Amino acid sequence: MNLSLELLLQLTIILPLIATLAILATGKHPNLREAVTISFSLAVLFCVVNLYQGLSAGASIDVFWWQLLPGLEVRFVVEPLGMLFALIASFLWLITTLYAIGYMRGHGEENQTRFYLCFALAISAVMGLAFSANLFTLFIFYEVLTLSTYPLVTHAGTEKAKQGGRVYLGILLGTSIAFFLLAIILTWFVAGTLDFTAGGVFGSDVDTSLVGAILVLFVFGIGKAAIMPFHRWLPAAMVAPTPVSALLHAVAVVKAGVFTILKVCVFIFGIELLPTLPTTEFLLYLAGASVLLASIVAMRQDNLKARLAYSTVSQLGYITIGALLATSSGVIGSSMHIATHAFGKITLFFCAGAILVATHKSKISEMRGLGFTMPVTMAAFFIASLSIIGVPPAGGTWSKWFLLMGTIETGYFVIMMVLMVSSLLNIAYLLPIPYHAFFPGKGHPAAKTGIKEAPMVSLIALSITTLGCLILFIYPQPLYELAKTILTVPGVSHGH
Repeated sequence: MNLSLELLLQLTIILPLIATLAILATGKHPNLREAVTISFSLAVLFCVVNLYQGLSAGASIDVFWWQLLPGLEVRFVVEPLGMLFALIASFLWLITTLYAIGYMRGHGEENQTRFYLCFALAISAVMGLAFSANLFTLFIFYEVLTLSTYPLVTHAGTEKAKQGGRVYLGILLGTSIAFFLLAIILTWFVAGTLDFTAGGVFGSDVDTSLVGAILVLFVFGIGKAAIMPFHRWLPAAMVAPTPVSALLHAVAVVKAGVFTILKVCVFIFGIELLPTLPTTEFLLYLAGASVLLASIVAMRQDNLKARLAYSTVSQLGYITIGALLATSSGVIGSSMHIATHAFGKITLFFCAGAILVATHKSKISEMRGLGFTMPVTMAAFFIASLSIIGVPPAGGTWSKWFLLMGTIETGYFVIMMVLMVSSLLNIAYLLPIPYHAFFPGKGHPAAKTGIKEAPMVSLIALSITTLGCLILFIYPQPLYELAKTILTVPGVSHGH
């Protein structure tokens, strides 16, 4: 079966849409419905892996769908950064589906059909976003992603869930329409094109203060990247079931945000122009402040998911910093961090959900001694924490290393200190959890004997992502190669 690469590219976006219909049709039969979801996620992964092989072999893969006005067209191109994002998202969709089967049943959740349906829609949007050839296409899928994840956030249907959903939708739609859309329109007027172009789209004679203002609009407009003060939606979205939190925080929404920021910095501004803009330094320090403040807020949370949510806000700041440093080390560090953070954070959320299903506990203060009844889950939590902190033997080590290199190359020593202090804070808010689980201390009798882990499918899923954290440390080569080629793309777009 020899499918053309162009067809495969379109299938990555269309298959999840077909999956929604199949999920609807099989909704009454849970086993069949889940089998459908898994088959489709395998099919999407198959398409993405083949595209990756095509890209590695030097193929140029470009698909045109339709044109609104001359220059405003829905087009898709496969390039290394989008490829990296699509690989992570398609693989983790499969694993999250596995996890969700155990979680949703173990927790007796309602409306599971709607859950899987919106999940598939969100993945279709992520694929469209990852392979967008221009800002116009990217913006469409960016908005679809917000709308398709809204029912997932409000899944519980309680007043609290609806309130969380309102904050989620309000901030994400508000920032993207007020700032992001405005930035896109200004880019169109100043540069005359919205195509992602190697080296950027602005001419050398462009007014830097105007372009600097456009950069600020982009960074604030891409609310999904959760730069403070537009980060409130992320903790608000914690009312969602844990598989949704895992999807939002590790795969779909926040990664779409930082991916977009990285893409805009590299292919709209270009790393030659970025350092010369008057606002770049301000945004760098803002991202640094976001990293530190979110880490401090995380330390004060007793709810495990809330602590992980603020940790995500902090880690996203790392990726934004790497993009704004505008050096090859910064870009490599940022792109690798998209992957290493995805595996680390999704594992932590999987563990949080496993603890909730097995023990009905969500507060960190109640988790002492859990290591005796849930050894697999707490060991996974420990390894994933190491990846987020950025120490061996976990994958986060490499991405943080390149980000530090980027700060040294550019002489931003304050930012370097921020990254180091933030890693210490990561240790402070993550490691005590597994430590107290295995060493509860006096006055906390070792928890009741008898292993009581989460359902087996959920355990398998969380073990796979934990393994991912370790593999990314031992064998970061393919990830590094992809990240390294982002800046050497001969030309992402040369028009028609």
